Amino acid sequence: MSRIKPRTLKGFRDFLPPAMLARERIADAARATFRLHGFAPIDTPALEHAEVLLGKGGGETEKQVYRFGDNGGRDVALRFDLTVPLARFAAQYVGQLGTPMRLYHIAPVWRAEKPQKGRFREFVQCDFDTLGADSAVADAETLSVIHALVARLEVGGFTVRMNHRGVLNAFLRKNGVEEKSVAVLRAIDKLPKVGPDAVREELTEAGIESAAVDALLDFAGCKGQPKDVLPKAAEVVAGDEAGEAAVERLREVVAAAGVPVGRLEVDLSIARGLDYYTGVIFETFLDDLPGIGSVCSGGRYDNLADLFSTQPLPGVGASLGLDRVIAAMEELGRLDESATPARVLVTVMEADRVPDYLAAARTLREAGVAAEVYPTAAKFKKQMQYADRKGFRYVLVAGASEFERGVFAVKDLQSGEQTEAALADLAAAVAP
Repeated sequence: MSRIKPRTLKGFRDFLPPAMLARERIADAARATFRLHGFAPIDTPALEHAEVLLGKGGGETEKQVYRFGDNGGRDVALRFDLTVPLARFAAQYVGQLGTPMRLYHIAPVWRAEKPQKGRFREFVQCDFDTLGADSAVADAETLSVIHALVARLEVGGFTVRMNHRGVLNAFLRKNGVEEKSVAVLRAIDKLPKVGPDAVREELTEAGIESAAVDALLDFAGCKGQPKDVLPKAAEVVAGDEAGEAAVERLREVVAAAGVPVGRLEVDLSIARGLDYYTGVIFETFLDDLPGIGSVCSGGRYDNLADLFSTQPLPGVGASLGLDRVIAAMEELGRLDESATPARVLVTVMEADRVPDYLAAARTLREAGVAAEVYPTAAKFKKQMQYADRKGFRYVLVAGASEFERGVFAVKDLQSGEQTEAALADLAAAVAP
């Protein structure tokens, strides 16, 4: 029999228990944060009609979509994000759910793009959105949730950067390049990744004159504390009514969100590459690893549901890139290496006392302490090697001597200390 070589596709990866446990912890943190702010869960199919996903995407997005004809001859595609399916979902169920909708969705998405550090072709997004409300309140709540969520992940220092598409559009109008806004915004969005020279080249290739390119790069270089940048932004858009309204919305959001000084910047280079954004936009960078890109991004998209409904459904939300956070934690050495969700390993030293070992595990579990029982009465050294490899915090040991005295030895693998506890006291002995 010929054997198949076990391997994964480029841009896809398997998750071993340590990384998968970290994934689940992050997803649980996102779920808890979203629920704390009143967002309710939904789910949508991984596969959609291609026209649903591509109706608003445009050129670059279309190149990244996994698209094919299914067995029924339908033109279908795998979702490339969770926001476009959400717009379809909202239009389909608005009569049942009403507005405003406050929803969250944690699920995988697929993009056929070039894999690179922190970017994969299959990855999980943790999205939250408010639909049916075009207000500074909804925008400020979005910023507050972004800050609360990333702070909860304990990934170290981070900075939330924000801008407003209205400011960018006003600048483009005043510099006579509004008709090339898609190309300009996509080029500017790449500035942190590729640098000013590459962006200058892309803008020039798009037919932007040299003076306008200089002005664009000067504009995009303006970032810092809101109190410093917002007055500059107001000068840039002065006389443009929509631009002035955009700066005022930024002021309202900054004032209401309650994000600590130093954690929030206004960055006029942030454009967000997707075409559907219309208002405030957010990106979040880790201070110790900015090169990995934004770990939590989003913004306002007031027209996306227009593809599916005549009823206005303005939306705002953001998405945590779970797999990018995992990649960052791995690189920063902040990923818990434990390969087990259990806190305690119950060793099996005496084959004829298996019911007693299982009783110890049941006692712990009934008290809410995760415990695992080693499956055989193997040598003690082998069981301890297993405990070290899996990353248990405590090991329970009981041989003939311990059973005679009615206790278990409780070994703390982190401190090296060892104590003894009766069956009824085991949970207290291994409590955090």
